[in-house]
Amino acid sequence: MPVNEITHLRDSSQPNLVMKAIRITSYLALATTCSIALHVMAQPPKHPSHRPQHPPHPHSPPPNGMRPQFGDALPGLTKAQMATFLDGKDDFEDTETEAGGLGPIFNRSSCVTCHNAPATGGAGPINVTRFGRTENGVFNPLATLGGSLQQELEINAVLHEVVPPEANVVAHRNSTPLFGLGLIEAIPDQEILRNVRRTPFDGVLGKVSKVADAATGKTLIGRFGWKAQQATLLSFAGDAYLNEMGITSRLFPVENAPNGNAQLLEQYDTVADPEDVVDPATGRGDIDRVADFMRFLGAPPRMPPNNPAAAAGRSVFQNTGCAVCHVPLMMTGPNKISALSQKEVWLFSDLLLHDMGTLGDGIAQGTADVRDMRTAPLWGLRASAPYLHDGRAQTVDEAIKAHDGEAKASKDRYLRLSKQQVQQLIDFLMSI
Repeated sequence: MPVNEITHLRDSSQPNLVMKAIRITSYLALATTCSIALHVMAQPPKHPSHRPQHPPHPHSPPPNGMRPQFGDALPGLTKAQMATFLDGKDDFEDTETEAGGLGPIFNRSSCVTCHNAPATGGAGPINVTRFGRTENGVFNPLATLGGSLQQELEINAVLHEVVPPEANVVAHRNSTPLFGLGLIEAIPDQEILRNVRRTPFDGVLGKVSKVADAATGKTLIGRFGWKAQQATLLSFAGDAYLNEMGITSRLFPVENAPNGNAQLLEQYDTVADPEDVVDPATGRGDIDRVADFMRFLGAPPRMPPNNPAAAAGRSVFQNTGCAVCHVPLMMTGPNKISALSQKEVWLFSDLLLHDMGTLGDGIAQGTADVRDMRTAPLWGLRASAPYLHDGRAQTVDEAIKAHDGEAKASKDRYLRLSKQQVQQLIDFLMSI
């Protein structure tokens, strides 16, 4: 009953009618309260995640007596560090489950599914899809529609994500190898900054990627990912857990909603966030253990220098200008981890962003524009096919011929090489 009618009844000196009106108003308020309570009770509380646990690795495995292989740990680790490496490898190879927080939308259920060639931590042929919309030269990741990353899988078909019709940019990205990432993380920022050219040389300039790092809360130089969009291995791991497997963590505690639909997310996300729960005894979660696995994962083994064609190919590599961006050697700085301290890093990359012209993927991330791509490290190239960011190139020859933008002058020199020089260059690249 409206308040003005109650007031009128009171003024008319009809106490029985007044009390009846008050009782009706009270009943309505009580009914509303009960309705709200029943709605709340209808939403079941989220349950904690059930994450797999592994026994500790107290001892390092016996040496195999052979030269280093893909997937080996860094040389020089202590027994405790080797145990940490193996613990992290267990988590890296684990298959996530719905009870542990998988999804509700995701791309794959384990890290190793995408990173397994030729060993755990390597590359893989699996692509993920990025999308967005570019208008008047401005890129929009369409975040409210689930962009810029599409999750291809889901725990229930009703959650299936699609590339929205608003997108006019669709790109694919290949899984990158993770060998030697601890060494790359240990390269000082100043070492990377030295690769930036104040004036173009051979059309090459290059710039650093500046990243708001989730793990440290600082703005750092990015060095991981096709757009150098991550600066530390812990953030790299946390980002992958969220966006590829749907596992939230203390760094990335908010789930992805399927095509931005928050109502569907609320209905099907039944595991409490963060799903990667930190062990109170160690202060570490799965993202920490996987970050340590990557940190202690050895660099790709180099082939013995006994191939004359490969030796000749080194000069071809320099003369074509490939080494301007694919800088052969960088150094780590002083590090409390001896295996990472002041080491040579034969990565064949300057870790900078370059305008790659038509080879850009059309996606902007952070300070990387739509045509910018990080110089891909070439070490271990023989085991990382297919090539380029979208895996379009099945051979190194195809990959080089697709170069554009700042790499065009170098590509043009490659096109003028003799067949013998081309083979020498490829033999060299297959040896590093």
